[in-house]
Amino acid sequence: MMKTQDFIEIEEKYGAHNYHPLDVVIEKAEGVWVYDVEGKRYLDCLSAYSAVNQGHVHPEILKALLDQAKRVTLTSRAFRNDQLPLLYKELSEMTCYEMSLPMNSGAEAVETAVKLARKWAYVVKKVPRHQAEIIVAGNNFHGRTTTIISFSTEPSYRDDFGPFTPGFVVVDYGNVEAVEKAINANTAAVMLEPIQGEAGVIIPPDGYLKKVAELCKRNNVLFVADEIQTGLCRTGKLFAAHHEDVRADITIVGKALSGGFYPVSAVLADMPILGLFQPGEHGSTFGGNPLAAAVARASLKVLREEKLAERASELGTYFLEQLSEIPSPHVKEVRGRGLLIAVELNTKARRFCEALKERGILAKETHDNVIRFAPPLVIDKETIDWALPAIREALNLP
Repeated sequence: MMKTQDFIEIEEKYGAHNYHPLDVVIEKAEGVWVYDVEGKRYLDCLSAYSAVNQGHVHPEILKALLDQAKRVTLTSRAFRNDQLPLLYKELSEMTCYEMSLPMNSGAEAVETAVKLARKWAYVVKKVPRHQAEIIVAGNNFHGRTTTIISFSTEPSYRDDFGPFTPGFVVVDYGNVEAVEKAINANTAAVMLEPIQGEAGVIIPPDGYLKKVAELCKRNNVLFVADEIQTGLCRTGKLFAAHHEDVRADITIVGKALSGGFYPVSAVLADMPILGLFQPGEHGSTFGGNPLAAAVARASLKVLREEKLAERASELGTYFLEQLSEIPSPHVKEVRGRGLLIAVELNTKARRFCEALKERGILAKETHDNVIRFAPPLVIDKETIDWALPAIREALNLP
């Protein structure tokens, strides 16, 4: 029987070293729990970066996957299928956007939104051809394609991968005046994460999103919200922008749109914007395939029927309060919204994540000194209470 170290050695020998995972080898999962190849159980406090908001291997989503896999998995968009129209309708009813465009990965959806904003700028706003600009925020994370890293400020994402795509202006996150100053006649859009996840769960000042959205409206600029990590109930609302009653012109979703079963993402907007795409201008062989659509439909149903936004709000408040009360010389700040919580340390976080792993809790460091706690939204209070003593112990290591 192969042990943990056996799998690690094979992976290190044959796989590209583009990640630095914790040394746990997971072979099965259910709900909020994952199990390694030696049978040890762990509480998942990362949720695959919010992809498994509904919990691991949710039975309703699994059933939809298996049922659809037996019927038809892929038609390409050369033909129609019986699942995609229903996904369109259900997405529209749930999000109140008139249209959607499904893709696969989150990065693909961001690329789609970038193309859409640029086309809108040329066709509707009449920006001179190929002069459109999109304003983004420093420390953003929108994906890792060549275009997206062109507007990243993280050196490790950029340094060896230029030349970069032009057309992006970077301003400080949380600074309304910086956005206002950057807007000009060629500005197509402002694209932001309502909460910056990879940057360390950075929550902007109250009113920031609302003021930016108003700026955009006043200047005939699109407001684009990247809700791939923050959307679909993670922060206690369907979308994190809803905490400020903001409805973005374009909202980007992914991750939890499939409950972790399959890559599914989408761009959401109303007809005057998404209706600009014409046949042949954009697409994907797998985007909107019947298997993806069936899985996404089931994933949305679970979010609705299990009231996971309300659950995230209630349990997130409790978890945040409990974490904030942990006395530790290493903790600088605890912050969060819903079940997207960060514990910022005044030292490197990796060894604390390893200590948590030894105590049966899987969390991951981000930006070196932040531990993110973001369990599946199906977690209950009893499980949080089970985890808290181990977290207290780990955060008080010498």
